[in-house]
Parts: sequence; structure tokens; C-alpha cells
Amino acid sequence: MSENRTGIIYGIDGPVVSIKGTTPFRMGEMVYVGNERLIGEVISLSSEQTTIQVYEETTGLRPGAVVEGSGDAISVLLGPGIIHNIYDGIQRPLDQIAEQSGHFITRGLRADSLDRSRKWDITITVHPGDLVSGGTVIAETPETKSIMHRSMVPPDVPGAKVTWIAENGPHTVTDPIVKIHRDDGIDQTLTLCQRWPIRIPRPSDSHYPATEPMITGQRILDSLFPLAKGGTAAIPGGFGTGKTMLQHQIAKWSNADIIIYIGCGERGNEMTQVLEEFSELEDPRTGNSLMDRTVLIANTSNMPVAAREASIYTGVTLAEYYRDMGYDVAIMADSTSRWAEALRELSGRLEEMPAEEGYPAYLASRLSSFYERAGAMRNLNGTNGSVSIIGAVSPQGGDFSEPVTMNTKRYVRCFWGLDKSLAYARHFPAIQWMSSYSEYDHELSGWYAEHVNPLFTRRRAELISILHQESSLNEIVKLIGSDVLPDDQKLTLEIARVIRLGFLQQNAFHKDDTSIPLEKQFLMMDTIHYLYKKAKELVVMGHPMSVLKESDIFDRVIAIKYDVPNDKTELFEDYKKAIDGFYDEVIAKNA
Repeated sequence: MSENRTGIIYGIDGPVVSIKGTTPFRMGEMVYVGNERLIGEVISLSSEQTTIQVYEETTGLRPGAVVEGSGDAISVLLGPGIIHNIYDGIQRPLDQIAEQSGHFITRGLRADSLDRSRKWDITITVHPGDLVSGGTVIAETPETKSIMHRSMVPPDVPGAKVTWIAENGPHTVTDPIVKIHRDDGIDQTLTLCQRWPIRIPRPSDSHYPATEPMITGQRILDSLFPLAKGGTAAIPGGFGTGKTMLQHQIAKWSNADIIIYIGCGERGNEMTQVLEEFSELEDPRTGNSLMDRTVLIANTSNMPVAAREASIYTGVTLAEYYRDMGYDVAIMADSTSRWAEALRELSGRLEEMPAEEGYPAYLASRLSSFYERAGAMRNLNGTNGSVSIIGAVSPQGGDFSEPVTMNTKRYVRCFWGLDKSLAYARHFPAIQWMSSYSEYDHELSGWYAEHVNPLFTRRRAELISILHQESSLNEIVKLIGSDVLPDDQKLTLEIARVIRLGFLQQNAFHKDDTSIPLEKQFLMMDTIHYLYKKAKELVVMGHPMSVLKESDIFDRVIAIKYDVPNDKTELFEDYKKAIDGFYDEVIAKNA
């Protein structure tokens, strides 16, 4: 490193380091701080001072220490070996760090993001003389049993001509595999890996509309508040409402090709649970380990606050890389509130003017820049891929009017609000159907009609309507009691109970109820509709609800979720026959 690429530390304030006077560094440049060469990033530049945020603990650092520039922005190394790995917020593999330092990460440790000694069995997909450009696939290798890794020309490379290729077979990530002569006259050697700055979105050819749902196996999400592939969703909820558990369920059962789970500022025991569970789980799609299509980024609450801020960008950059290969990627960010708190702490140390509740004025723009990196894309190489972002929000005291939740609501199209009272009543997922919504339902209605049933959207609307009617009736019940209600309104309350207990409530630990295929979800809605229709006919005929409730048919329909296995949907016909039998029996008794 030449002398003109250095600076001398003048002041230290937690993770923020300042250098007096003009320095040769560039905005966003990665730098090495002090004798231990701690990783940092330039976040402010002026003729009078340079400010750096350090991604490691700065205890013991002293004014006068040297800061060296790297010449590059904070970047991640992209190539085979990412899947199945566990990284910290700046893409250091935690298993290698554990070998070097034990259970606690010490400062200044260096570990390669990808194993440079491992050899991958590759197949070159181009030939000498071929014309290539950014995004062109040049080699393929089985990264895991579930994922075929497609190495590509870096997106910033213009048109080029292939001049040489390596032989198929074992190669490390740094071995030359293809040489090209670019249109701008530069000869370039390509390897299995490439670098990309985490704060710059990877380019794509174009967006395309969201037309396919991300199927999660969770009834309240898939049927009532669906998320599209390439969409954005927020899961706000107070402590103990089940945000992390819901994200675990989505990660396990969704139809995304790849899962990137970002534990951003969460408790260490929760991240340990994720690491242990995911390594033991079998992927229901392939039968292989779930880790064969999962990347974990663990940045716990006791890790440096600046690295927490970077972990979100690290995760979304990895997601965009696999999107470029044509995969559907789902990001679980748990939680964006901890990330926002990191922004607030850094902003305070920089003495910036605070906005609402002490958060920086640019909180909204940072949230938007993160969620805007989601989308269904036509990639540069002609494939289609998507990045879906599901961000958990942890509002203090469960107050949804606080700044992180309100600003997140502006940039997501799916809002799955968790309710403390539902969680305390052991109703999981504790999603409050009155405050939650999805703006994708109309765009996805055609897909549901074609792939599930033409009546799917209508049955969904009927369920939501009954739940809204129940909410209005409950206000009356609180004032005067349920006995004075007419029978048709009593029926509405009873059917709403069936919907809540039999459809919305789901048991993550039951083999048939933990994840439900869409066909069964529709048949459950259709059966509830059929029960409502027949019971309503009886009420119109003058039969009181007290007589109708003498039958066990309502509780039998609630128990469908347990009593009908996911692969035996033909049993639903028996329930319709039972409802018909209930109808005939009531008429016969009161003839």
C-alpha cells in the first residue's frame, strides 16, 4: 500500500473514527483501521475531515493509528460455496472464524468468504469465438445437491469475444476458466468468482409484473394475504408474537428456490436455534438437507453495530447474484428494527440532526432502497428470476405507529400484522386479519383461477367478509350480549369461529397442519362456505341457532385440518355429505 493511500486517526467515538484534514480516500471505500487492520467504510468526506464507520470492536484503538485505503468499495465475493454457509454481517464465514478464535469473534480476523482450496467439478458452457456480455453463463457446477451454480460474466463487462477456455473438470474459485477480449480492447481473465459492491444493486434487463404467488404453506398467508414472487412483505409485531417462528415456517415450506436468512441484531439464542434447526431439517421439496438451498447471515445483538447495518446489504446482494442465475430467492430479514436502531446509533455519533424518535432523517430513504431491490426480473442473460423480501419489524411495545413500522408500510405491498392478544390466546400464526392486507391479491387472482380453482378468489372474499362482519358484531355483543342478536347474526359469529379456529389457526408442530397445499386450502374454504350456505338456509326457514348448534358439525369442520391428511383430499366429499345429513336431520326433527 503506497503512502498516499493512508490517513492518521484523530478521533474515536465508538464505531465511528475520524481523520483530520484532506485524505486520499473515496466515499464508500473500504479501509483497514489500526495495527489489527479492522475493516471500515468511509461514510463522510470533506476538506476538513474524513469519517469512517468500523465494522469491528474499536476498544483499545488510539488516535495516531494508521488507516489504509483498499481502493475498493465494501464488496462481497460471489461464487460457488455461498450456499450452506453461515456468514457474519460482512461475509466472513463463522465456522472458519470459530476455528481461529473459538466461540467468540476476536478483532482483526481474516477468513476467505469462499474456500479457495476446494475444487469444483465444472462444465464450461461457452466456446472460443463465442460472443458474450455481462450476465452470460460461462460455467456450471453442482454447488449442492439442490442447486446448480451458474458462473457468469460480471454484469459490468461490455460485449466481448471468448479467446480461450479451460478444460472441464475440477477447478478452484480462483483458477482461470475463460479468457475474453472485450469490445473496449481489454483482455480479461474470468474465474468462478467475482466481486460486487453491497450497496449497488446488480443490473437486470427489466422488471416484469408479479403474476405468481410465493406459496408458503400457511393458510392465512396463501389464501387471505398472498405474497407474489418478487414481492415485499413486512411482519410487524411486539415481543413474543411469533415473528421469528413465522419466518422459520416460510423459510422451511415456501416454494422459493433459495432462502437467505439475515439475523440482524437478534438475540444469540434465537440465531442458535436457527442454525441448529436448519441444519437438521429435511427439505420437503428435494428430500435433501434444507441447508442445501439456504444461506445464513448471523449478526447477533452483541456484535458491532456497524456490521449490523451492513448485513442487510450483504444479504440482498447475495440474493441478486442467485436471481441472475434464474432462481427465485426469498430473503428473511429479522429484524429491520434492529437495523434501524443501528442507523440511529451511528447517526447520533455523527451528531446528525435527529428526526422522529431519534431516527435519522434518511430512515425512509434507506428502507426504500432496501425494499426496492426486490422484484421479478428479466436477467441480462435472458433468464427470469426474483428476489422476495420479508422483513420482520419489532416496534417497541407493539406500537405500529412508530417510525420504522410506518415507513416500512410505505414501501411494502404485503402487511402481516401480528397481534399480542392472539399470541397470548395461543392463536398462531398470530396475524390480525383486520389490520393485515395484501395488494397482490388482484394480480394473482388469474394464477389461482388457473392453477387451483376458478372459485378460489370468491371463496377468499367470502371468508374475509364474514370475519369483518364478526368484528362489527363483536362491538354490539360487548354492549348488550349475544343473546339478543337475531339468528342470522348468531350464525355469522359461529361460522367466523369455524374460520378462526379451523382455518386461520395453524399448528406448526402437527405433521399435516404445519404446511398445507393450495388444493386443500381451497377445499377447506369451500367446505366452510358450504356449511354456511346450508346453515343459512335453515335459519331462513326459521330454525333457531340453538337447534343448529346441537349438532357437532361445526366442530367437525374445525377439525378438518387435522382429520384430513394433505394427500387425501377426496375425503372432503364425506364432509359435504355430513353437512347434507345435518341439514336433513334438522328439517326432519322440526317438521
